[in-house]
Amino acid sequence: MKKAIHYVNQFFGQIGGEDQADFAPEIREGFVGPGMLLSKLLAPEATVTHTIICGDNFFGSRKEEAIERILHFLRDKEFDVFIAGPAFMAGRYGFACGEICKVVQERFGVPAVTSMFHENPAVEMFRRDVYIFAGGDSAGAMRKDIPKVAAFAKKLVTKSELRPAKEEGYFPRGIRLEAFQYPPVSGADRAVDMLLKKLNGEPFETEMPMPKINRVPIAPPVANLREATIALVTSGGVVPVGNPDRIQSASATKWGKYNIADQQSLKAGEYVTIHAGFDPSAGNENPNVIVPLDALRAYEREGKIGRIHDYLYCTVGTGTTQAEASRMGAEIAQQLLDAQVSAVVLTAT
Repeated sequence: MKKAIHYVNQFFGQIGGEDQADFAPEIREGFVGPGMLLSKLLAPEATVTHTIICGDNFFGSRKEEAIERILHFLRDKEFDVFIAGPAFMAGRYGFACGEICKVVQERFGVPAVTSMFHENPAVEMFRRDVYIFAGGDSAGAMRKDIPKVAAFAKKLVTKSELRPAKEEGYFPRGIRLEAFQYPPVSGADRAVDMLLKKLNGEPFETEMPMPKINRVPIAPPVANLREATIALVTSGGVVPVGNPDRIQSASATKWGKYNIADQQSLKAGEYVTIHAGFDPSAGNENPNVIVPLDALRAYEREGKIGRIHDYLYCTVGTGTTQAEASRMGAEIAQQLLDAQVSAVVLTAT
């Protein structure tokens, strides 16, 4: 019988709720919580031999340590598939499921599968690396989501033929496999056929779907800059020396908030850029070339603007997914709204 290892967070591991979100990684023999249904559905081809439990906050804030511990648990285990979640719409849980699936898959060469709601930010982050099944937005969908994951995991361990993502139910990974039609139809004929269907208002399916980019309306101009509160936000990675929030240098999932109320400029040696997408030399010599606090202070003294918001908000843009950028942007925007900020100077690189 093939062996599966299941990853769950502190809630589904029956440790506790938010009060246990800092729970350190732990491995147990057999199944726990939703693993009971998973193991039952994997039979007779496979069974859940071990369950790994980790708190969402622990994984999110101490990712490297969490991964190291989990890999240590697995170093002497035999398993044929790694399954995480389902994570539903839970962002921290989804990130943990996607990240650990990717790492385990790379380290041990076994396939990994998880499930989450299509709006979970981790879908966009990990769908190209891991099989992620489209699931419900809450735990109420558990009995619908786990059977899909189990059925696919059985295919993986038995090395059965896999159908396209749309037919299996997982999010497309951007992998295009060669296929042949019988009788053969040339690409030119297929393209003309699709065009004719489109012109005639008939249904057709493109062979090259394009991503949908959300359009954000342009904000109205500030009515009176002399009374406005202006905030500084940057994706240029400018942080206090030491990077206290451990913001990633690329593919960021974190942002930082730093008090600049008593500073006339950002001083070299106190602030640096951690951005991995450009030469940081000029930015480290003078952080104001990325975040122009010195120039805005001059405007503030001259009365051209009302005041500068007390905090600088920072993340890194290079490699960051649209989903993560949208989430971080919404979180920062809410803080700015709560502080009654009038406008933002958003600097990039």
